[in-house]
Amino acid sequence: MPWVIVGIVILALNLRAPIIAPTAILGDIQSETGLNAVGAGLLTGLPILLFAVATPLATRTIGRWGAEATVFACLTGVLAGTVLRSVGPAWLVLAGTAVIGLSLTLGNIVVPVIIRREVPWDRVSLATGLYSAGMNVGSMATLLGTGPLAAAVGWRWALVLWGVPTVIGLAYWSALVRRRIRNRPPPTPTDGVSGEPGAAAARPSGDQPPSTVPTPQFRRVMWLLVITFSGQSAGYYTTTTWLPSILADSQGLGTSGSGATASLFQVAAIVGALGVPLLAARTRPWIPMAAVAALWLSLPLGLLLAPEAYVLWSITGGVAQGGGFTAIFSIIARLARTDRQAAAGSASVQTGGYLAATVAPPLAGWLHTTTEGWTAPILLILVAALSFTLAGLLAARASSRS
Repeated sequence: MPWVIVGIVILALNLRAPIIAPTAILGDIQSETGLNAVGAGLLTGLPILLFAVATPLATRTIGRWGAEATVFACLTGVLAGTVLRSVGPAWLVLAGTAVIGLSLTLGNIVVPVIIRREVPWDRVSLATGLYSAGMNVGSMATLLGTGPLAAAVGWRWALVLWGVPTVIGLAYWSALVRRRIRNRPPPTPTDGVSGEPGAAAARPSGDQPPSTVPTPQFRRVMWLLVITFSGQSAGYYTTTTWLPSILADSQGLGTSGSGATASLFQVAAIVGALGVPLLAARTRPWIPMAAVAALWLSLPLGLLLAPEAYVLWSITGGVAQGGGFTAIFSIIARLARTDRQAAAGSASVQTGGYLAATVAPPLAGWLHTTTEGWTAPILLILVAALSFTLAGLLAARASSRS
């Protein structure tokens, strides 16, 4: 199990970094390829849209190929897309971005499946927290390193070099799968009784073979988590997109000051991702969700009522977005009784959440233009936080009773 968690973390390092990498060098990419503002926006917006619309493909891929093969497909696609994005004209840059988005969708869906299957129930939150932290570490390393790399070797090589962690991921998962094949016990007549190879061995000792039919309780919790993750994603991507501009206009910060403060929103996510499992191990299941919700609400309320404390609100909001991801996907991994349920639940939650992430930042920009201020966009973040709070608390309480 520890080797699988290491593999999940290595995979997580590659699941957001390819989206973040171009943001630090958009000017260089535009000047050389001729991409207009819309095309430049697609370098980050297109993968997020594909997260929402390509999840059925990811679910079918896991069902047909299995989890490990899906991991290889994810990493191979990310590597191919990274190379395509770096070698050609504007249309190939966008084509590589689309390949990356489709590949990352596979990774988004398969990780909860692997956690459900491989990790004991009482360590699900910790594994999910490490997964979330890995994504944030990968994002921050890419955000901080791409600019200096581009200055040294050019933007194309800077993007290609971020394929090195992907190659490491492929090598690690290849070694992990070979090790598991060598150590696999001989098949017995009872193997696969649940209809999913390895599912019986993955369950805790003493469990009965799980039913493959989702219970009404499971479906209800998944619908609540769709709303919860929609609030999480809308709040996260709207804040990521517009917080530097909000701070620049409302607090008079320069580009470096607003960017540095906004980066705290990303860095602090690691605290939330790892803090939620520690809190979950010592309290009732709904308490971590309530703590995360309070921190999420502090960001928009703080920016509205005490904007001069923007550093504090950036940190508390960052802790919330890291902890919120962990809390949501821990519930999915704990409740799912089969790999198929885990994949389907994760797919439905992510479809709703990433659709909200696609719509919310442009809506916030339109609200800013229409009202000529930032109050309305901040209120949009508040609505997202309230959605997270109400649906998340109901989901956490319902999951604890199932």
